[in-house]
Amino acid sequence: MRYRAEKETQQKVMSNVHTVLIAEDEPEIRDYLGLALRCEGYGVEFARDGEEVVHHLERNSTNISLLLMDLIMPRKDGFETLKQVRGGWPGLPVITLSGSCTPANVATVLKGGAIDFLAKPIAHADLIRAVETALSSKPQWTVTPEPIRLKPVEHAAPKTWSETCDSLLQNVGASDVPVLLRGETGVGKEVLARRLHAQSKRSARPFLKLNCAALPSELVESELFGYERGAFTGAFKNTPGKFEMANNGTILLDEIGDMDFKLQAKLLQVLQDREFLRLGAKETLRVDVRVMAATHCDLERAILQGRFREDLYYRLNIIEIHVPPMRERKDEIIGLAETFAQRYAPGEVVELPPDLKGALLDHDWPGNVRELENVIRKFLVIRNTDTVVRELRRKARVVAFPGPARPKAEPEEISVSARPAEPPHPPVMLDAPTRPTKESVVAERSSTLMDLDNDRKRAEKDAILAALNAVLWNRKKAAVLLKIDYKALLYKMKKLGIGDGNL
Repeated sequence: MRYRAEKETQQKVMSNVHTVLIAEDEPEIRDYLGLALRCEGYGVEFARDGEEVVHHLERNSTNISLLLMDLIMPRKDGFETLKQVRGGWPGLPVITLSGSCTPANVATVLKGGAIDFLAKPIAHADLIRAVETALSSKPQWTVTPEPIRLKPVEHAAPKTWSETCDSLLQNVGASDVPVLLRGETGVGKEVLARRLHAQSKRSARPFLKLNCAALPSELVESELFGYERGAFTGAFKNTPGKFEMANNGTILLDEIGDMDFKLQAKLLQVLQDREFLRLGAKETLRVDVRVMAATHCDLERAILQGRFREDLYYRLNIIEIHVPPMRERKDEIIGLAETFAQRYAPGEVVELPPDLKGALLDHDWPGNVRELENVIRKFLVIRNTDTVVRELRRKARVVAFPGPARPKAEPEEISVSARPAEPPHPPVMLDAPTRPTKESVVAERSSTLMDLDNDRKRAEKDAILAALNAVLWNRKKAAVLLKIDYKALLYKMKKLGIGDGNL
């Protein structure tokens, strides 16, 4: 009874008139923030996106003491909402939240008038400290805040990009929320995912990876969810999928942007309900798996083109980490090169010559970390600095003065560079109004991809038929001859229409 009385007295003392408006579209995070603030005696109101924030302030702004707002929200995001709040309610302090803790995001929101920036996941102590500081000072933002607030982010920048993320990775690794890793091919997204798993409470459990672009959609489904005996031809026993094998652990879905659209719905069900059906099964299975996803694709563009589900995007994108390319991480190049030298020459002290170091720093690294690794392996084999340096400079000249246009990650840029040769224009003409429309770009790229896919299918069918004829249509022997799994051969034969009618 004494404890209860002391608790009630403490709550009365802590109780205050401050009400915090929490703008967060993810229910789990929204509930956590609300519970944390209520425990400290604050009143709480909720909004799911920027439009609800503005509507709430228009109706009842006098009772709101602080806005705690996520930057990534549907309909109207935090950046746009911050501009509108600063224009309509300049005296309201705003704290922004985001899982993408980049200097650019921090600079944008602080220049836009936010009083503080917190990186997700947010520790309870950090949240309360930020709220108390904001409410005690409560500045009147009538002009753009002084840039002095950027100093805590930039004044003592660590030596490498990896070090800038160490504290963030510790917090993210300790949580169980999904993580979306974005960046060009070869930048080290899988390495980062393994670091997150190693720092999590699941580190003693399995870490499994599946490349969604490396297998046909039928095989991806069976690999992820498993299958029952008799579910299809060749299914001779019950086989668990990666979700079952990774129970209580972590699974990395690499190249998630290339996953089949129909399969995305089943993945969404696993993320929401933590249960799924094996192929051919009637009873659902429950699992506890942390999902990470990696991609080099522009998922926002894929959503507009109808290739990626918007609800799955928001379910995966609770915390987004963008891994910058090597050309933006020059300070890491020498350290990585020395690491690779030690890895591939164990027990040997390898000193990288100054000329080689200079060439490594000058190179643009379109192949990112993988290209750097291959260069170091080549140097360890030939031990000739001049040859390696000349090769790097030759590649740099090829990139600087290309012949045929090299494919880019952005479809629009591919179409622009693939147009018939025209007289050279100054750089300013790149933004001329003659640029192709988005519809023509998509149509041209779709036509090219369709032609390539048809050619691939014809070549694949010819190879399978040749192998089958060579072994008198013994499919198991044909699979050995083609060096592929027997079940994979059956899938391909069915998909390509190869059957007894081809005899």
